[in-house]
Amino acid sequence: MFFGILFTILWASGAVSVKFGLLSAPPLIMGTIRFLLAGSLLLLYIYLFRKGKYRMPKKYEWKPLILLGLFNTSLYLGCGFWALKTVSSGFFNLAVVVNPFLVAILSSIFMNRFIQKKEWIGMLVSAIGLVIATYPLLQDGHSTWSGIILLLMGMISMAVGSVYFQKQKLQLPSLVINAWQVLFGGIILIIPSILLELDEPVVLDINLILYLVWSVLGVSIFAMILWFYLLKQDAVKANIWLFLTPIAGYLLASILLGEKITIYDAIASLFVFTGLYLSGNLRLNKTPKPPLEKKVEA
Repeated sequence: MFFGILFTILWASGAVSVKFGLLSAPPLIMGTIRFLLAGSLLLLYIYLFRKGKYRMPKKYEWKPLILLGLFNTSLYLGCGFWALKTVSSGFFNLAVVVNPFLVAILSSIFMNRFIQKKEWIGMLVSAIGLVIATYPLLQDGHSTWSGIILLLMGMISMAVGSVYFQKQKLQLPSLVINAWQVLFGGIILIIPSILLELDEPVVLDINLILYLVWSVLGVSIFAMILWFYLLKQDAVKANIWLFLTPIAGYLLASILLGEKITIYDAIASLFVFTGLYLSGNLRLNKTPKPPLEKKVEA
Protein backbone atom coordinates (compact mmCIF):
# COMPACT_ATOMS: atom_id res chain seq x y z
CA MET A 1 0.00 0.00 0.00
CA PHE A 2 2.83 2.41 0.83
CA PHE A 3 4.35 2.15 -2.65
CA GLY A 4 0.91 2.55 -4.24
CA ILE A 5 0.19 5.72 -2.28
CA LEU A 6 3.67 7.04 -3.05
CA PHE A 7 3.20 6.38 -6.78
CA THR A 8 -0.20 8.11 -6.78
CA ILE A 9 1.23 11.21 -5.10
CA LEU A 10 4.28 11.35 -7.37
CA TRP A 11 2.27 10.85 -10.57
CA ALA A 12 -0.33 13.45 -9.54
CA SER A 13 2.42 15.92 -8.67
CA GLY A 14 3.53 16.08 -12.32
CA ALA A 15 0.90 18.66 -13.32
CA VAL A 16 1.48 20.63 -10.12
CA SER A 17 5.24 20.81 -10.77
CA VAL A 18 4.55 22.10 -14.29
CA LYS A 19 2.66 25.03 -12.75
CA PHE A 20 5.80 25.99 -10.83
CA GLY A 21 7.98 25.63 -13.92
CA LEU A 22 5.67 27.86 -15.95
CA LEU A 23 6.51 30.73 -13.60
CA SER A 24 10.03 30.76 -15.02
CA ALA A 25 9.92 29.30 -18.54
CA PRO A 26 7.55 28.84 -21.50
CA PRO A 27 5.91 25.38 -21.72
CA LEU A 28 7.61 23.90 -24.79
CA ILE A 29 11.13 24.93 -23.78
CA MET A 30 10.45 23.68 -20.28
CA GLY A 31 9.14 20.37 -21.61
CA THR A 32 12.00 19.95 -24.08
CA ILE A 33 14.60 20.30 -21.33
CA ARG A 34 12.74 17.85 -19.10
CA PHE A 35 12.29 15.19 -21.79
CA LEU A 36 15.90 15.36 -22.97
CA LEU A 37 17.17 15.06 -19.39
CA ALA A 38 14.75 12.30 -18.40
CA GLY A 39 15.31 10.28 -21.57
CA SER A 40 19.09 10.57 -21.32
CA LEU A 41 19.17 9.56 -17.64
CA LEU A 42 16.84 6.60 -18.25
CA LEU A 43 18.96 5.35 -21.14
CA LEU A 44 22.10 5.81 -19.04
CA TYR A 45 20.51 3.66 -16.33
CA ILE A 46 19.34 1.02 -18.82
CA TYR A 47 22.49 0.62 -20.87
CA LEU A 48 25.21 1.49 -18.36
CA PHE A 49 24.03 0.56 -14.86
CA ARG A 50 21.96 -2.39 -16.12
CA LYS A 51 24.39 -3.25 -18.90
CA GLY A 52 23.59 -6.52 -20.62
CA LYS A 53 20.03 -6.79 -19.26
CA TYR A 54 18.36 -4.78 -22.06
CA ARG A 55 19.10 -4.90 -25.79
CA MET A 56 19.21 -1.98 -28.19
CA PRO A 57 16.20 -1.54 -30.52
CA LYS A 58 16.45 -3.30 -33.86
CA LYS A 59 16.37 -1.43 -37.16
CA TYR A 60 12.64 -1.92 -37.75
CA GLU A 61 11.83 -0.74 -34.19
CA TRP A 62 13.26 2.79 -34.53
CA LYS A 63 10.35 4.16 -36.57
CA PRO A 64 7.67 3.05 -34.05
CA LEU A 65 9.75 4.44 -31.17
CA ILE A 66 10.05 7.82 -32.91
CA LEU A 67 6.31 7.93 -33.63
CA LEU A 68 5.52 6.96 -30.04
CA GLY A 69 7.76 9.82 -28.95
CA LEU A 70 5.76 12.14 -31.22
CA PHE A 71 2.32 11.01 -30.00
CA ASN A 72 2.97 10.23 -26.33
CA THR A 73 5.55 12.88 -25.47
CA SER A 74 5.82 15.73 -27.99
CA LEU A 75 2.10 16.15 -28.74
CA TYR A 76 0.46 14.79 -25.59
CA LEU A 77 2.71 16.42 -23.01
CA GLY A 78 3.54 19.41 -25.23
CA CYS A 79 -0.16 20.26 -25.58
CA GLY A 80 -0.69 19.39 -21.92
CA PHE A 81 2.03 21.75 -20.72
CA TRP A 82 0.67 24.52 -22.93
CA ALA A 83 -2.85 23.83 -21.63
CA LEU A 84 -1.65 24.13 -18.03
CA LYS A 85 -1.00 27.82 -18.65
CA THR A 86 -4.78 28.32 -18.44
CA VAL A 87 -6.16 25.04 -17.03
CA SER A 88 -6.05 24.04 -13.36
CA SER A 89 -3.76 21.14 -12.48
CA GLY A 90 -6.64 19.44 -10.65
CA PHE A 91 -8.81 19.41 -13.77
CA PHE A 92 -5.84 18.22 -15.85
CA ASN A 93 -5.39 15.14 -13.64
CA LEU A 94 -9.13 14.43 -13.72
CA ALA A 95 -9.37 14.70 -17.50
CA VAL A 96 -6.39 12.46 -18.20
CA VAL A 97 -7.83 9.41 -16.40
CA VAL A 98 -10.70 9.17 -18.92
CA ASN A 99 -8.19 8.47 -21.68
CA PRO A 100 -9.20 4.75 -21.81
CA PHE A 101 -12.47 5.88 -23.41
CA LEU A 102 -10.65 7.65 -26.24
CA VAL A 103 -8.49 4.55 -26.69
CA ALA A 104 -11.64 2.40 -26.91
CA ILE A 105 -13.18 4.65 -29.58
CA LEU A 106 -10.00 4.76 -31.69
CA SER A 107 -9.52 1.00 -31.28
CA SER A 108 -13.03 0.43 -32.63
CA ILE A 109 -12.16 2.55 -35.69
CA PHE A 110 -8.67 1.28 -36.49
CA MET A 111 -8.61 -2.19 -34.91
CA ASN A 112 -12.27 -3.24 -35.32
CA ARG A 113 -12.67 -3.52 -31.56
CA PHE A 114 -16.29 -3.85 -30.44
CA ILE A 115 -17.32 -1.28 -27.82
CA GLN A 116 -19.63 -2.86 -25.26
CA LYS A 117 -22.82 -1.25 -24.01
CA LYS A 118 -21.34 -0.82 -20.53
CA GLU A 119 -18.42 1.11 -22.02
CA TRP A 120 -20.77 3.54 -23.80
CA ILE A 121 -22.64 4.06 -20.53
CA GLY A 122 -19.34 4.64 -18.71
CA MET A 123 -18.23 7.15 -21.33
CA LEU A 124 -21.48 9.10 -21.01
CA VAL A 125 -21.34 9.22 -17.21
CA SER A 126 -17.68 10.30 -17.18
CA ALA A 127 -18.35 12.91 -19.89
CA ILE A 128 -21.08 14.40 -17.70
CA GLY A 129 -18.52 14.58 -14.90
CA LEU A 130 -16.05 16.47 -17.07
CA VAL A 131 -18.76 18.92 -18.13
CA ILE A 132 -19.59 19.52 -14.47
CA ALA A 133 -15.91 20.14 -13.72
CA THR A 134 -15.43 22.40 -16.76
CA TYR A 135 -18.39 24.76 -16.30
CA PRO A 136 -17.28 26.56 -13.09
CA LEU A 137 -13.67 26.77 -14.32
CA LEU A 138 -14.80 28.69 -17.39
CA GLN A 139 -17.15 30.84 -15.36
CA ASP A 140 -14.54 32.02 -12.83
CA GLY A 141 -11.74 32.37 -15.37
CA HIS A 142 -9.51 29.59 -13.96
CA SER A 143 -9.57 27.88 -17.36
CA THR A 144 -10.07 28.93 -20.97
CA TRP A 145 -11.57 27.23 -23.99
CA SER A 146 -8.18 27.31 -25.71
CA GLY A 147 -6.60 25.49 -22.76
CA ILE A 148 -9.32 22.86 -22.66
CA ILE A 149 -9.05 22.31 -26.44
CA LEU A 150 -5.27 21.92 -26.13
CA LEU A 151 -5.77 19.40 -23.34
CA LEU A 152 -8.25 17.49 -25.51
CA MET A 153 -5.78 17.49 -28.42
CA GLY A 154 -3.10 16.11 -26.13
CA MET A 155 -5.40 13.37 -24.85
CA ILE A 156 -6.35 12.38 -28.40
CA SER A 157 -2.67 12.20 -29.29
CA MET A 158 -1.98 9.93 -26.31
CA ALA A 159 -4.90 7.71 -27.33
CA VAL A 160 -3.53 7.52 -30.88
CA GLY A 161 -0.15 6.58 -29.43
CA SER A 162 -1.74 3.86 -27.29
CA VAL A 163 -3.59 2.32 -30.25
CA TYR A 164 -0.46 2.54 -32.41
CA PHE A 165 1.52 0.84 -29.63
CA GLN A 166 -1.01 -2.01 -29.52
CA LYS A 167 -0.79 -2.52 -33.29
CA GLN A 168 3.02 -2.52 -33.41
CA LYS A 169 3.53 -5.16 -30.67
CA LEU A 170 7.11 -4.11 -30.00
CA GLN A 171 9.19 -6.85 -28.39
CA LEU A 172 10.93 -4.46 -26.02
CA PRO A 173 10.51 -4.00 -22.25
CA SER A 174 8.24 -1.08 -21.31
CA LEU A 175 11.08 0.68 -19.51
CA VAL A 176 13.16 0.73 -22.72
CA ILE A 177 10.20 1.91 -24.83
CA ASN A 178 9.48 4.74 -22.41
CA ALA A 179 13.10 5.86 -22.27
CA TRP A 180 13.45 6.09 -26.05
CA GLN A 181 10.04 7.70 -26.62
CA VAL A 182 10.76 10.38 -24.01
CA LEU A 183 14.15 11.16 -25.57
CA PHE A 184 12.72 11.28 -29.10
CA GLY A 185 9.82 13.40 -27.85
CA GLY A 186 12.28 15.93 -26.49
CA ILE A 187 14.29 15.96 -29.71
CA ILE A 188 11.13 16.51 -31.79
CA LEU A 189 10.13 19.47 -29.59
CA ILE A 190 13.43 21.31 -30.08
CA ILE A 191 12.44 23.02 -33.35
CA PRO A 192 8.86 23.99 -32.28
CA SER A 193 10.31 25.37 -29.04
CA ILE A 194 12.77 27.55 -30.96
CA LEU A 195 10.20 28.73 -33.50
CA LEU A 196 7.39 29.49 -31.03
CA GLU A 197 9.15 30.49 -27.83
CA LEU A 198 12.60 31.78 -28.71
CA ASP A 199 11.70 35.35 -27.68
CA GLU A 200 10.13 34.34 -24.37
CA PRO A 201 12.27 34.67 -21.22
CA VAL A 202 13.72 31.67 -19.40
CA VAL A 203 14.70 32.41 -15.80
CA LEU A 204 16.94 29.88 -14.08
CA ASP A 205 15.51 30.33 -10.59
CA ILE A 206 14.29 28.10 -7.78
CA ASN A 207 10.94 27.45 -9.52
CA LEU A 208 12.55 26.09 -12.68
CA ILE A 209 15.19 24.10 -10.79
CA LEU A 210 12.60 22.50 -8.49
CA TYR A 211 10.41 21.69 -11.49
CA LEU A 212 13.26 20.01 -13.39
CA VAL A 213 14.58 18.02 -10.41
CA TRP A 214 11.12 16.89 -9.31
CA SER A 215 9.67 16.15 -12.75
CA VAL A 216 12.75 14.34 -14.05
CA LEU A 217 13.81 12.37 -10.97
CA GLY A 218 10.53 12.16 -9.06
CA VAL A 219 7.99 11.74 -11.87
CA SER A 220 9.71 10.55 -15.03
CA ILE A 221 12.13 8.14 -13.35
CA PHE A 222 11.21 7.19 -9.77
CA ALA A 223 7.42 7.13 -10.32
CA MET A 224 7.91 5.05 -13.47
CA ILE A 225 10.07 2.51 -11.62
CA LEU A 226 7.39 2.32 -8.93
CA TRP A 227 4.75 1.78 -11.63
CA PHE A 228 6.56 -1.24 -13.07
CA TYR A 229 7.05 -2.62 -9.57
CA LEU A 230 3.30 -2.26 -8.82
CA LEU A 231 2.40 -3.93 -12.12
CA LYS A 232 4.53 -6.95 -11.27
CA GLN A 233 2.85 -7.23 -7.88
CA ASP A 234 -0.76 -6.90 -9.09
CA ALA A 235 -1.78 -5.33 -12.40
CA VAL A 236 -5.38 -4.63 -11.31
CA LYS A 237 -4.40 -2.87 -8.08
CA ALA A 238 -1.74 -0.92 -9.96
CA ASN A 239 -4.38 0.55 -12.28
CA ILE A 240 -6.52 1.52 -9.28
CA TRP A 241 -3.59 3.55 -7.91
CA LEU A 242 -3.27 5.20 -11.34
CA PHE A 243 -6.97 6.12 -11.40
CA LEU A 244 -6.70 7.63 -7.90
CA THR A 245 -4.28 10.31 -9.12
CA PRO A 246 -7.05 12.94 -9.61
CA ILE A 247 -7.83 12.87 -5.88
CA ALA A 248 -4.17 13.29 -4.99
CA GLY A 249 -3.92 15.94 -7.71
CA TYR A 250 -6.74 18.02 -6.26
CA LEU A 251 -5.23 17.81 -2.77
CA LEU A 252 -1.72 18.73 -3.93
CA ALA A 253 -3.05 21.61 -6.05
CA SER A 254 -5.01 22.92 -3.08
CA ILE A 255 -2.04 22.71 -0.69
CA LEU A 256 0.75 23.88 -3.00
CA LEU A 257 -1.03 26.12 -5.50
CA GLY A 258 -4.02 27.36 -3.55
CA GLU A 259 -6.51 25.91 -6.05
CA LYS A 260 -9.89 25.61 -4.35
CA ILE A 261 -11.63 22.25 -4.18
CA THR A 262 -15.29 22.98 -4.89
CA ILE A 263 -18.48 20.95 -4.71
CA TYR A 264 -18.31 20.84 -8.51
CA ASP A 265 -14.93 19.08 -8.29
CA ALA A 266 -16.29 16.50 -5.86
CA ILE A 267 -19.41 15.79 -7.94
CA ALA A 268 -17.41 15.68 -11.18
CA SER A 269 -14.91 13.23 -9.69
CA LEU A 270 -17.77 11.03 -8.48
CA PHE A 271 -19.24 10.94 -12.00
CA VAL A 272 -15.85 10.19 -13.61
CA PHE A 273 -15.03 7.35 -11.21
CA THR A 274 -18.54 5.95 -11.55
CA GLY A 275 -18.16 6.00 -15.34
CA LEU A 276 -14.80 4.24 -15.13
CA TYR A 277 -16.28 1.61 -12.82
CA LEU A 278 -19.36 1.02 -14.97
CA SER A 279 -17.21 0.65 -18.08
CA GLY A 280 -14.97 -1.95 -16.44
CA ASN A 281 -11.83 0.20 -16.58
CA LEU A 282 -11.78 0.58 -12.80
CA ARG A 283 -11.92 -2.97 -11.39
CA LEU A 284 -12.09 -3.46 -7.64
CA ASN A 285 -12.93 -7.11 -7.01
CA LYS A 286 -11.70 -9.03 -10.01
CA THR A 287 -8.97 -11.64 -9.81
CA PRO A 288 -6.27 -10.49 -12.20
CA LYS A 289 -4.52 -12.50 -14.84
CA PRO A 290 -0.73 -12.72 -14.60
CA PRO A 291 0.35 -9.06 -14.93
CA LEU A 292 1.98 -7.73 -18.06
CA GLU A 293 4.14 -4.65 -18.28
CA LYS A 294 2.13 -1.66 -19.39
CA LYS A 295 3.29 1.56 -20.96
CA VAL A 296 2.96 4.78 -18.96
CA GLU A 297 4.07 8.09 -20.35
CA ALA A 298 6.89 9.73 -18.43
